Amino acid sequence: MSLGPIVQSIEILSKEKGIDPKIILDAVKDAMLVAARKHFHTEEELAADLDESTGAIRIYGVKKVVAEVADPNKEISLEDARKLRADAEIDSEIRFPKSTDALGRISAQTAKQVILQKVREAERDNVFSEYAGRIGELVRSEVKRIEGPDLIVGMGKTEARLLKREQSKLESFSVGDRIACVIKSVDKAGKNAGVIISRAAPELVMRLFEQEVPEIYDNTVVIKGCAREAGERTKIAVSSRDRDVDSVGACVGMKGMRVQSIIRELRGEKIDIIEYSDDPVVFATHALSPAKIARVTIVDAPGKHMEVVVDDSQLSLAIGKKGQNVRLAAKLLGWRIDIKSEEEKRQEVESQMAAVVPGAPVSVLVDHGLTEAMVEKLMAGGVNTVESLGSMTPEDLEAVPGIDPATVEAIQTAVNSYYGQFEGSDVASEVAPEETADSASGGAPPDAEEANQPASAASEPENESVTIEKAESVEGPK
Repeated sequence: MSLGPIVQSIEILSKEKGIDPKIILDAVKDAMLVAARKHFHTEEELAADLDESTGAIRIYGVKKVVAEVADPNKEISLEDARKLRADAEIDSEIRFPKSTDALGRISAQTAKQVILQKVREAERDNVFSEYAGRIGELVRSEVKRIEGPDLIVGMGKTEARLLKREQSKLESFSVGDRIACVIKSVDKAGKNAGVIISRAAPELVMRLFEQEVPEIYDNTVVIKGCAREAGERTKIAVSSRDRDVDSVGACVGMKGMRVQSIIRELRGEKIDIIEYSDDPVVFATHALSPAKIARVTIVDAPGKHMEVVVDDSQLSLAIGKKGQNVRLAAKLLGWRIDIKSEEEKRQEVESQMAAVVPGAPVSVLVDHGLTEAMVEKLMAGGVNTVESLGSMTPEDLEAVPGIDPATVEAIQTAVNSYYGQFEGSDVASEVAPEETADSASGGAPPDAEEANQPASAASEPENESVTIEKAESVEGPK
């Protein structure tokens, strides 16, 4: 079979696709062998030769020379082999020409499919070898066409795919637009075989800063990390190797020109430039900006867990819209961050203190007239301290199983007796100095006693107020 015109086509195809012509020639040979096997329905070994000068292709059946034949389809005896070729030896091969004129349309279609498959595999291998070492590199390309939600962009002789998930929410492109992307991955096989590029990766922001800021390009300022939610906000941490160079100021630029250029490229995405610190507490304070942090506590250093406390007015700012600010800060630090307001922290501390100091047990009321059976009923109902018992209303007490109105009255009497022992000692300590003064004066005349009556009447509210304060101070910790 002569393939003269096809040889020229192979040379043109190899130049256009950047594929070695030998790979395409081998693909043609393999295709002819597949078509011949299907046509001849044989199990014997086949081989193909292509004369590159004339374009003629020949197909042969191949048999191995052996002393004793076990498989006639693949082996031939030495005696029969020498009839065909006088110099045949054991373990040598004898070829039998096969006619290719009988190969028809179906064989041609089979050969075509094999050739196209081999060419695609060669293209993928070339693309992989060219771009596998360039992952994370910034490339600028033109949108060639739109396939559903994905964009196909041109990158020299090959095409790359910009998947929907790798696009920013704020962006939409048309055919012919030039866009900046980073190479996300390169796959040889699978649904997304080829080059996958991204505009949603944090590496895009980092490459844009390297391109826009000379101090980053010459390694004076180093990018320590970047956390991004594409289309909404990015936090990037930078550090300076030169004490005379302000890392944040270098990235912002004169009147914000440098960072504004990057924001325009990202279609208005907000960017927070943060100064890096080796101290996680200081770094967390910077990363949670623009919120003002009251204090940061390391909860578990090996587990990278910290707690941040902010003023009540700063809580929503620290958390951010739908938790975005603290989420990006946690990604940037690589730590788990719990944010609490001052009020939440105060309540937490109070509850912890209450757990440590639970109060007087209900069993102390046995000394004030409450029976042990009543105490057991209260404890079975979840009432374990005198403080919690004192805060309950009669209706709450009657809701406890086994407590009736008569029992409620007995409980109130016991509780009043328990607190009364503290009140009596306070009143006695205040009345004692007055009695001492009266006894020292030897008693007052009747007129003096009448004159002193308003004073004693005035003192009663004072004693009453002290008693209330003392009672409140006893009940306070509940």
